[in-house]
Amino acid sequence: MGKVAVVGAGMTRFVRRAQETGKELSYLAARMALDSCGLTLKDVDAVVVGSAPDAFDGVHMKGEYLADGSGGWQKPTLRCFVGGATGVFAPIVGWYHVASGQFDTVLVVCEEKMSSCHPHPQGAFLTIFDHTTERALGPNLLWIFALEMNRYMTVHGITKEEIALVAVKNKKNALDHPCAHLGSEITVDDVLNSEVMAWPVNRLDVSPASDGAAAIVMCSERVAKRVSDRPVWVEGVGWHLDTAYWTNRDLYYPRYVEYAARMAYDMAGIKEPRKEINIVEPYDPFDYKELHHLEGLLFCKPGEAAKLTVDGVTARDGDLPVCPSGGLLGVGNPIAAAGLMKVCELFWQLRGEAGRRQVPGQPRRGLAQAWGDLMQVGTVVILGI
Repeated sequence: MGKVAVVGAGMTRFVRRAQETGKELSYLAARMALDSCGLTLKDVDAVVVGSAPDAFDGVHMKGEYLADGSGGWQKPTLRCFVGGATGVFAPIVGWYHVASGQFDTVLVVCEEKMSSCHPHPQGAFLTIFDHTTERALGPNLLWIFALEMNRYMTVHGITKEEIALVAVKNKKNALDHPCAHLGSEITVDDVLNSEVMAWPVNRLDVSPASDGAAAIVMCSERVAKRVSDRPVWVEGVGWHLDTAYWTNRDLYYPRYVEYAARMAYDMAGIKEPRKEINIVEPYDPFDYKELHHLEGLLFCKPGEAAKLTVDGVTARDGDLPVCPSGGLLGVGNPIAAAGLMKVCELFWQLRGEAGRRQVPGQPRRGLAQAWGDLMQVGTVVILGI
């Protein structure tokens, strides 16, 4: 397999109700990514589109709907979809396109327009569970995550105050992101006193439903060295699909993330993630999930991630910066675009182009992770310079 680089990135603002259509959001992100590396659509051999359920944009066959806005007109175009994990799976698909030797330059575009789902995105999730064993209960993601959060807290003796520190950190980090939906200065008490959605989940524990798009340009080594003097290389990719029956798993630990991480670490030759990775963008649709995923990514033992946050290790200027972008909690959560936003953030951080979000020193390797579908898909991408 050939070496693959990311040479350009772009993203729209993440907002509550975008005036642009999904096609237009895709176009804007794709245009910015191409402009950032001096390429045009004529230079693109293929397009990978990532987007979650069709219901979120209010259209059927959303891959076909988004294809032209994403730059796929009269080009090989593939849509991938693994729920919330899509935004990190799409660059894995792009990596395969290029590493296989089939294409030299691939444009990866992820988009979501959550405001187009009526009456609310949660309505779409009522239909995805098992029709016999689960759907009769009227499940939604909030109360399933509440079950998981409670189990995680109970097993490890973690407090809501410790978990709330993640929301405080990420929303503050997002104040420095020009595309952020909900950057703000909040306190632990603000989180604890916000509306209870499904105990122990409060409103400020949860990322917002957002509209937006993100895009990256991926190239073969030959093209990357010609078009960029600072390519960022894909060093490892990994994914794992666990059982869709979440009731059959002990929710205190995300094994799907560990297996995906181990696959990526093996490819990148990483033996000690905590020492060899400088910056991490784990998937944080809920504040406890950042901690949950850090443990699955093997940055600490199960139950120890909360202490890393309390001790400031995961702060932007800490020993292991986690979500310096602001993550989904601060930047926003247009599902597929949220995951690719994290890959964009690594690209900018590794090139020293993150502006006020730039972590101190010169990070040389970063990891992006996403999670989704029926809470059983883990996807990981490792980038380095």
